[in-house]
Amino acid sequence: MRISSELAETIAVVLDEGTLDAAARRLHITPSAVSQRIKALEEQLGRVVLVRSKPVRATEAGAVVVRLARQLALLEHDALGELGVGAEGPFTVPLAVNADSLATWFLAPLARLGQRHPVVFELHRDDQDFTAGLLESGTVMGAVTSRATPVAGCRVVPLGTMRYEAVATPAYLARWLPRGATSDALGVAPLVDFDRRDDLQSQWLAARDVDADAPPRTYVPASNDFATAIKLGLGWGLLPAFQSRDELADGRLVRLGSPPIDVPLHWQQWNLRSPLLDAIAVEVVDEGRRVLDPSR
Repeated sequence: MRISSELAETIAVVLDEGTLDAAARRLHITPSAVSQRIKALEEQLGRVVLVRSKPVRATEAGAVVVRLARQLALLEHDALGELGVGAEGPFTVPLAVNADSLATWFLAPLARLGQRHPVVFELHRDDQDFTAGLLESGTVMGAVTSRATPVAGCRVVPLGTMRYEAVATPAYLARWLPRGATSDALGVAPLVDFDRRDDLQSQWLAARDVDADAPPRTYVPASNDFATAIKLGLGWGLLPAFQSRDELADGRLVRLGSPPIDVPLHWQQWNLRSPLLDAIAVEVVDEGRRVLDPSR
């Protein structure tokens, strides 16, 4: 059995676009033709590859096909480059990254790559504990992740450690923690969370024997806005040094105390011999190792 590259590409495009109609427009065929290609592949494999929801989702079998389609596209791009045959337009590389890395250091290496290679990027933002799942599904080719164990078919390289410290404004401390960050006060003092999957503040509270579910929360699901919310006094929260160094130096923010929380980060990517993917890894890993140093 052989999987047609055309059928595999169709599945990947449908997953990217979210609907059969949108995929048809991108592929310049009719929605009926898209549906027929999906049906043909599912009959060939004897498995369902897509869940017809909105947006469309890949099944476990579909994720395998999508990963194959993206790998074939990457290898074709590399081959055309080696042959000196220009591809039509820049190649799109999907990557996954956590919000704090995206807001602070991750874009610089991508900008340097864009100056040297005909490449653009589709960035998927997720918590560092979940970005590896996007590699497993074939959605992305590389990811910044807290997962040290390689995803199947991938290789992993340590980047460094992002250190977070609990901080708040002096005015916030005077109002909510006038006697310091005691357990009783922390149980009622408002805090800022990124979203409902963000557990850094809960980890910090648990280390101080505080019920992590007790304090009221403001949810701000964007890294720079999350930092701004803390700096405006909406609550206390954990910030990396990138986003708190200047304010801590001039007194606009104050540490709440206790040891910081260190989050080791890793770069995982498909284990393919690809000049483009290797160039991305070199830039990202070099930048990560340069900036992800708790002593900085």
